[in-house]
Amino acid sequence: MPERAAFPADIARAVKLVVLDVDGVMTDGGIYFGATASGETLEFKRFEITDGLGVNLMQRAGIEVAIVTGRRSEVVAMRARELGIEEVHQDPEAEKLPVVGGILERRKLDWSEVAFLSDDLADIPVLRRVALPVAVANAVPEVIALARWQTRRFGGGGAVREFAEDLLKARGDWAAVVESYLVERDSEAAKEAGRGPA
Repeated sequence: MPERAAFPADIARAVKLVVLDVDGVMTDGGIYFGATASGETLEFKRFEITDGLGVNLMQRAGIEVAIVTGRRSEVVAMRARELGIEEVHQDPEAEKLPVVGGILERRKLDWSEVAFLSDDLADIPVLRRVALPVAVANAVPEVIALARWQTRRFGGGGAVREFAEDLLKARGDWAAVVESYLVERDSEAAKEAGRGPA
């Protein structure tokens, strides 16, 4: 694989909001349909578990994470709740620019403080505005052309986790957030064993 550009550290330090697309970024883009015996339609998506840790680590560093997708699905709402993501927007018209603009207005943020992970054409209006446009490995050429950085991993295959680690390393936050995560795990283990905090 050709050498990619270094992660833009100056921009990374300014990021306060990371916006994630879903299909093709948090998932591999596949949608599984089924039906119950009564005929109720079921929809499933596969999420990469390591991406969840990436979201958690960014949140620990004080970075807000939002989901903006062009497809409505209860599965996405469930995953967002599990990850503690408050800004979840599912717009079937895929008009993402005004949605992200609304998040910035509510959170009193500027486009210069936003990173966006994306893969397809509907993301381009937002990519053109944010400070850190990011393409996943499976993104279409038009998205890759606009990206300041590209993951090596595909959407649904750890791209969010890869981005989170490189973002936090570029900001100088990686070691501290990992230690925070590990201390929390150790403390819980100690309590379960009846020894109190380690």
